[in-house]
Amino acid sequence: MSQDLVAAPSGAAPARVRGLSLWYGTFRALDRVTLDVAPGEILSMIGPSGCGKSTLLRCFNRMNEQSYVRMEGDLEVAGYDVMSRSTDSLALRRDVGMVFQRPNPLPISIRENVLFGLRLHAPKTPRSVAEGMMESALQQVALWELVKDKLDRDAESLSLEARQKLCIARLLPLKPKVLLFDEPCSALDPDGTAAVEELMDEMRGTFTQVVVTHNMQQARRVSDRCVFMLMGELVEVAPTAELFTHPKDERTAKYIEGRYG
Repeated sequence: MSQDLVAAPSGAAPARVRGLSLWYGTFRALDRVTLDVAPGEILSMIGPSGCGKSTLLRCFNRMNEQSYVRMEGDLEVAGYDVMSRSTDSLALRRDVGMVFQRPNPLPISIRENVLFGLRLHAPKTPRSVAEGMMESALQQVALWELVKDKLDRDAESLSLEARQKLCIARLLPLKPKVLLFDEPCSALDPDGTAAVEELMDEMRGTFTQVVVTHNMQQARRVSDRCVFMLMGELVEVAPTAELFTHPKDERTAKYIEGRYG
């Protein structure tokens, strides 16, 4: 089935995907995916396990770069030609941050977690400026009041919810253009999930966010547009309310109704 290009809302696309295919060895995990991601939007990707949504997400900052992986097509993210061998992966990942399923703070202090990216990418940042950026990042993720008196404690001392927020805060001093979330709430309880979703909503418009989730209710709550994927194919992309209430493809309707997946 040919895939129609669905344009993102107006504005330069922080991510532009054209005919992207990917193989793990001989297995084709992505099949000619075409998609635009709009500035400041939250785009959710849903579909059954193994449909290619996490694979697509990881393409955005070259986390699929392995000897047994082959890719074809065009992919531009945050102004980088992701497919070009001359593209600096470190610079790409500075501007395209990733938040994983399980919170993965570094085994260092809360302060040093937030400052880690600055130490790596801007080591000459004056200490007073860096400390101000750290405080701002922690305020943005609603952690400052909780941790301001224990910044030198090990990050592992925080709750799962707070650790996930810390992982997001770690990205913010670098002013990323795109934030990628791979099942960011799968390890959290309902209260933690609600807190992270509230944070994502507060960042709407400031950061472009692309979210992989198995939780269709989460996709409905947080996203502006939603993508449904199946067997490596982008089946449908539409405004979230429209996709869930009036899907154009029968396969989307079957998945939403719980008839498979």
